[in-house]
Amino acid sequence: MIGSAAEDVAESFDPLRPKLARVAYRMLGSVADAEDVVQEAFIRWMGTDRDRVLQPEAFLRRTVTRLCIDVLKSAKRRRETYKGPWLPDPVVEEEADEDVTLPLLLALERLSPLERAAFLLHDVFGLGFEEVAQTVGRDAAACRQLASRARVHVREARPRFRVEKQHAIDLAQAFFKASRSGDMTTLGAMLAEDVTIHADGGGRRPAIWRPVQGRQAVVRLHEALARVYAKHASGLVHAGFVNGLPGFITLEADGELQSTALEIVDGKIVAIYVVRNPEKLQHLH
Repeated sequence: MIGSAAEDVAESFDPLRPKLARVAYRMLGSVADAEDVVQEAFIRWMGTDRDRVLQPEAFLRRTVTRLCIDVLKSAKRRRETYKGPWLPDPVVEEEADEDVTLPLLLALERLSPLERAAFLLHDVFGLGFEEVAQTVGRDAAACRQLASRARVHVREARPRFRVEKQHAIDLAQAFFKASRSGDMTTLGAMLAEDVTIHADGGGRRPAIWRPVQGRQAVVRLHEALARVYAKHASGLVHAGFVNGLPGFITLEADGELQSTALEIVDGKIVAIYVVRNPEKLQHLH
């Protein structure tokens, strides 16, 4: 009977799991934390009188969002002691997610948990403020204010352009080839004058501790890296989209994966985001 009951719960929950994971990841920026939250929501769903739930998806979305708000409060303390720059876990996609790109995920870090929830639920997932209010435990007017404040903080990070899929993949592959072969003339031509590179090693692998800004500085950094790649090859595993941006996954000489995402404006790369922390790449194996 217990096994049958668990199967019944899973039958109602599993079709919603991808949507719930999407909400959780965009709230948290961590694949592992998002998976933990969704699993906790499943456990709570098992203990719920499901016959009294008229809208399971709305009920579970509220559950996941509230759990995420709790996680964010403790995550803030963890981020303050994180070694080096923090970047969201890389998520590889076949199509670009133009609603929530990596720059937006970083901008969301500046918001309070309630602002983040109100903005994502209303502006990204399209929920009305009445439902947002039920989810975060505030009235609709307060939720409008939360979302409005959030928009001010994330306005510059919202996608303002669309990169055609094949062009984006071609650009990512061209960047990989130029950066690994030492063709700095080609690489430099791809970069905006004020390009910035960010790297997250989490103290677990070597990475720059502060963002490097400016075309010349970024080219010099890649010149040094190219000399390393000449002795220790970096292999391309996948080219596509990483957190909504064109990018690629590589296998480095130390046997670990690395993700690179490229933010592009007016045909030039304005930001490069590199994740090297093994803990953030485990789900890509």
